[in-house]
Amino acid sequence: MAVSISVVVLLLVLAVVFLRNGTLKLSHAVVCMLLGFYLASSSMAPTIHNGLTATADIVSSLKP
Repeated sequence: MAVSISVVVLLLVLAVVFLRNGTLKLSHAVVCMLLGFYLASSSMAPTIHNGLTATADIVSSLKP
């Protein structure tokens, strides 16, 4: 588990650097995709899922 979290942190740092650079190339997209896969298999996945679900519920309940 410690190795997975280290990889997640490394990929997160790389993704932030790539996004701040303003140039998202194919290699950068692959890093972002790998970050998603590692986050999905980590212990943070349920928390992320619950947060996104709550946000989607709030947005869907807004009336224009």
